[in-house]
Amino acid sequence: MNERLDIRGLSCPQPVFLTKQKMEKLGKGTLEVLVDKGTALTNLKRLCTDNNWTLEETMEDNTILVKISFSEEHE
Repeated sequence: MNERLDIRGLSCPQPVFLTKQKMEKLGKGTLEVLVDKGTALTNLKRLCTDNNWTLEETMEDNTILVKISFSEEHE
């Protein structure tokens, strides 16, 4: 299942908390996350590394689109 989460304008730790919460609800698939702050992107990269999730990023206008893929449920 693929879903999208818009965390633009939020300050840390909210982006990481909301992303992790959404990923846990999905269980598997791809989550597209809209980010507008470099700090949030850095923290999402760390979250993905810590959980062995795949992260791809692309720039769309002034927004960074982060695609996080995972195949198993994580606690």
